[in-house]
Amino acid sequence: MADTEKSRNAFRSIAFLASPIEEAESACGRLSARYDGVDPMDADVIVALGGDGFMLQMLHRFMNTGKPIYGMNRGSVGFLMNEYSEDDLVQRLAEAETTVMHPLVMRATDISGKTHEELAINEVSLLRQTHQAAKLRVLIDGKVRLAELICDGILVATPAGSTAYNLSAHGPIIPINSPLLALTPISPFRPRRWRGALLPDNAQIDIEILDPQKRPVSAVADHQETRSVVHVHIEEMAAAEALMMFDPGHNLDERILAEQFGY
Repeated sequence: MADTEKSRNAFRSIAFLASPIEEAESACGRLSARYDGVDPMDADVIVALGGDGFMLQMLHRFMNTGKPIYGMNRGSVGFLMNEYSEDDLVQRLAEAETTVMHPLVMRATDISGKTHEELAINEVSLLRQTHQAAKLRVLIDGKVRLAELICDGILVATPAGSTAYNLSAHGPIIPINSPLLALTPISPFRPRRWRGALLPDNAQIDIEILDPQKRPVSAVADHQETRSVVHVHIEEMAAAEALMMFDPGHNLDERILAEQFGY
């Protein structure tokens, strides 16, 4: 049996999930009827209909299940999504390329001493909670690299997340298979000339909040926020996997490369 035929058979059980907007939900109904949609737990592949935010939710939901997520854009930006079409879906799934993504794990300790653990596929960001700038100390692999950073915040981005909030904060775009993380300040005031760093993906990153009572800081892993933190540890969780599928020629490598040339 040819590899393509094997792939077609592998993805015959398809689950369709939609973000809670009319355009996505109506598309979900049509596709489920046309392709005999099944329950997600019985599916070989998940087709996510919505935008990038919904795709992130699905990647979190089905992490470590072995179920790949194939997104079709029914939202706005759709950087993580494929083009929407209701035709030849089984063929598209057979030809799609799968990217394995390892999330970041954030362990944030709040002012009461409680530790909160969350995963992030795009980025972990620390943000000031009030009008006053945050004061942070940055340690990499246990060594202090910045004794005091005065800023609106700081973030750690994966290659997949490097074109999201990280890019808006003037961080570097990272090719998807690069063993790197971006450490990017958000509106830094001191030191003025520090614009961030590229770190190996096995780096152990610790951020201490200086004067947390007067200058409170929240920590966000993708969409999960912990407020009033005093210490945040961030590292890649190599044992966790999320699987994302793209049409040939439109994978994350190509999209990230295109983003660097402004189209």
